[in-house]
Amino acid sequence: MSSYLFDQLRFVRGNTMKLVAGLNDEQSEIIPDPLNNHIKWNLGHIYFIHERNAFQFVKEKEDWIMPESFPSLFSPGTKPENRQRMPVDLSEIVHLMENQIDRIESTFKERLKEKTEPYTTSMGLHLSTVEEFLSCCLFHEGMHLERINVIKKLT
Repeated sequence: MSSYLFDQLRFVRGNTMKLVAGLNDEQSEIIPDPLNNHIKWNLGHIYFIHERNAFQFVKEKEDWIMPESFPSLFSPGTKPENRQRMPVDLSEIVHLMENQIDRIESTFKERLKEKTEPYTTSMGLHLSTVEEFLSCCLFHEGMHLERINVIKKLT
C-alpha cells in the first residue's frame, strides 16, 4: 500500500518537472536581478536536499545517488559563482530528479515511522523519523518551485 506522503512527493515533483519542461541549459542559467541563483541551481538544490534527507540523515547513504560535483554546487549556502556556466547539464539534473521519488519510496515505504538521529533544520524544525524528513522535502521543494516560477516570470 502506498502512503499519501509518496503521492504528495510525486505531485510536487510532477509540478516542478512541468515548470521546467522545454528549458535548455542557457535558459536555465539566467539569473535575473535582484536574485542570486537560477533555475538549474534550484533544481540541483532540490535534488541534493531530497537525497540528503532521505539517504544521508537516515543512514542509508550507500543507496544515495550523488554526483561528485553536486555537494559543492547545490548544498545549502551555495550559489552559482560569478554567473559562469555550471559544469553540469540541465538534462542530467532532470534525469536524476525524474527517478528520485521512486527510489525513495522503494527504500522507505515500510519504514516511515522509523526513528532517526534527530536533526534541526536551519528554520528550527525538529526531525526525528523518516516520515518527518520526507515531509520536510515537500515544504522545501514547494518553496523552490515558487522561486523557479518567479525566475521564469522575470526572464
